[in-house]
Amino acid sequence: MENGRSVRLKCSRYIACQCTDCVRIPGAATPLYTISNTRNREHANSHTIPVKPNNIPSLLSVATGILIISITWLTATTSRASDLQREQRLADQIVEAILDGEPVTLTANDHDFLGIYTEAVTAPAPGAAIILHGRGMHPDWTQVAGPLRIALPEQGWSTLSLQMPVLAKDASFYDYEAVFPEAGPRIEAGIEYLRAQGIQHIVLIAHSCGVHMSMSWLEQQGSDDIDAYIGIGMGATDYQQPMRKAFPFDRIKVPLLNIYGSEDYPAVQKQVLALAPLLADIHPDSRQIRIDGAGHYFDDYNEELVATITAWLATLVTEEQK
Repeated sequence: MENGRSVRLKCSRYIACQCTDCVRIPGAATPLYTISNTRNREHANSHTIPVKPNNIPSLLSVATGILIISITWLTATTSRASDLQREQRLADQIVEAILDGEPVTLTANDHDFLGIYTEAVTAPAPGAAIILHGRGMHPDWTQVAGPLRIALPEQGWSTLSLQMPVLAKDASFYDYEAVFPEAGPRIEAGIEYLRAQGIQHIVLIAHSCGVHMSMSWLEQQGSDDIDAYIGIGMGATDYQQPMRKAFPFDRIKVPLLNIYGSEDYPAVQKQVLALAPLLADIHPDSRQIRIDGAGHYFDDYNEELVATITAWLATLVTEEQK
């Protein structure tokens, strides 16, 4: 190849060009540009770049860099599946230690997952609650999920606590967004199980990341299969990872209760303010209740949490009987 010879490149390639129709690609080691003004079709199809023998290594380096960037982008944007092996380890750790209730095997997304069913002490029970735990935990988690699944049956409500999708321990809120859709079939499997037990009235109770997972399901399916919804610590995320989409409250047509602690995270407090003007449109019996002194995990406030839930559910049962 002789010095000064030019080659013609298509506009879909990255080229070294300084014209006004091209946009610089930030972060490139060599100034790279891609055509932004495709209206100039002649320009877009006729870019030339001088090619000299000593330019070839540079061009190869550029091509390699673009390939690496493309692979990295594809990896980052590929949906990740939940960690089924970690989920199985969690199940192995807790099943033998269950004293109240019975472990049940449910199926969703072509694999089995754990649920813990605890029947109401008193009969007949007005209904049952499906309980969704927080991020990366299990259905007998000692904060919120475990205490609720054991205490509510003593107040007349059967419970089915479900294993939600989990990722690695260090996974962030944004990491978990990819597996929110996996929760939907699990919720539906839980509803189907309770229907098989002859239970007619079903309440969905979700805490923390369980709220996000349940909202993903509600956005797709609506609330026709449940009779009430209870969110605990709604809107919790990670630091500098705000919610990228609002909760689909317009898809909820049943009574909604939002429970939060006075010491809960700022994102949760912000969600309280956002929900306030929408409550009446969701359902006349919808409420927001603050438990003073409680944080996001309601440590030392389990009794207050249970009392708040059962008192609100009692009002719904009373309304139905009228």
